[in-house]
Amino acid sequence: MTRVLVPAGALGLGYDREALERGVANHPDIIAIDGGSTDSGPSYLGRGVSKYSRASTKVEWRELMQARAKAGVPLVIGTAGTCGADAAVDWLFDITREIALEEGMKVKVATLKSGQPKERVKAALGGGRLHALPAAPDICEAVVDDCTNIVALAGVEQVAAAIATGADIVIAGRTTDTAIIAALPVVRGDHAGAAWHGAKVGECGALATTQPNSGVIQIDFDATGFTIEPMAADAAATPYTVSAHMLYENSDPFILHEPGGHLDVTRSDYEALDGRRVRVEGSKWVPGRYTVKLEGARIVGYQTVGLAVVRERRYVQHVREWAADIEAKVRDKIIARMGLAADAFNVEIRLIGMDATLGALENRHDVPVEVGILGILTCPTAEQAAEAGKILNPYLLHHPLTEDEPMPTFAFPFSPAEMQRGALYEFCLNHVMELDDPLSAFVLETHEVGHA
Repeated sequence: MTRVLVPAGALGLGYDREALERGVANHPDIIAIDGGSTDSGPSYLGRGVSKYSRASTKVEWRELMQARAKAGVPLVIGTAGTCGADAAVDWLFDITREIALEEGMKVKVATLKSGQPKERVKAALGGGRLHALPAAPDICEAVVDDCTNIVALAGVEQVAAAIATGADIVIAGRTTDTAIIAALPVVRGDHAGAAWHGAKVGECGALATTQPNSGVIQIDFDATGFTIEPMAADAAATPYTVSAHMLYENSDPFILHEPGGHLDVTRSDYEALDGRRVRVEGSKWVPGRYTVKLEGARIVGYQTVGLAVVRERRYVQHVREWAADIEAKVRDKIIARMGLAADAFNVEIRLIGMDATLGALENRHDVPVEVGILGILTCPTAEQAAEAGKILNPYLLHHPLTEDEPMPTFAFPFSPAEMQRGALYEFCLNHVMELDDPLSAFVLETHEVGHA
């Protein structure tokens, strides 16, 4: 039997401290936590940085390092620093080293980096070993060259190799959300289907329970299945909450693809053991060819944004026509005065409070009290984006609804009104790469940090 303690859905989201203490007291075999995902868009991977603050990360990571020391078991994190880029692994490793020195700890740390050299990806593309996933963009060598960071999602084999070094702490780059939980049960010979299924259920901590924000759960894996139990006093796992998690971030509620095969839960059985615990059996692991998913991000332009607020009733009622007129005039002026081709830049105005989220799909048509006017200008260079933002500025401040009325003045919440967002990134890889050796595309190193 293997007991895995999951403190939260991701480092930086917080968790119930008492629940963590309860979990440590239950003598887990490993503590595993996710570090991030692609949820917040391509910029973090493109820049190789974390979206969570260093201060918050250090506070929670310190507590988990202390919990690891108390339990005397490995602590594993996957997709370190939100994006899992090599620079994010180094960032968390530096935090780990600081904490070890401050706490008087001496720990062995394994770093598992998943960054992919462009030449390796281009060789796989040319050799027919790179395969597009559904809705993947078209790629060529030029697209690969444009990427600022490319990562491969590690699976059980790579995480298990890092654990096998005897490391106290494993800091892994981009991994599948499930790999860090499934690795030890698979290595120990627990039921493979249960290992992957339990890992999928537990990837987001207590999200698969009645108290999602409590964070901490315990999963016991054995030869026939797994049992999940939340550690918060008032939380419970139910057959509904556990089975429903197969739908979370997964288009198929029965099949989950992972490196080296897929999980099939078609015949899984969910049983409430009591008011808190759920037992699951019948899950199946189906081996297949070994592939790892690639994620890559590249710069596609630079942005400047401007924000104004409109409250005058007549302007609010006609704000769509007003915004469309501004867009047209700003586009014309950028072409005429900056010399940019019409397809080289973009002007967009989003109406916050009207349809900024859904656009044409919005089905509510009531008129709000005020509307936030968010102007977004995207150009090939940062300098051009800044210049375009200055062209937009007077329109957001003074543009009249009709030509024969006095010039209005609207509210800018900031000065200067235009703000530079910097580089705009997009995901440009959604492919899998075949590997003959699961470890061949990853870099595993060990380090001694801190002092006794």
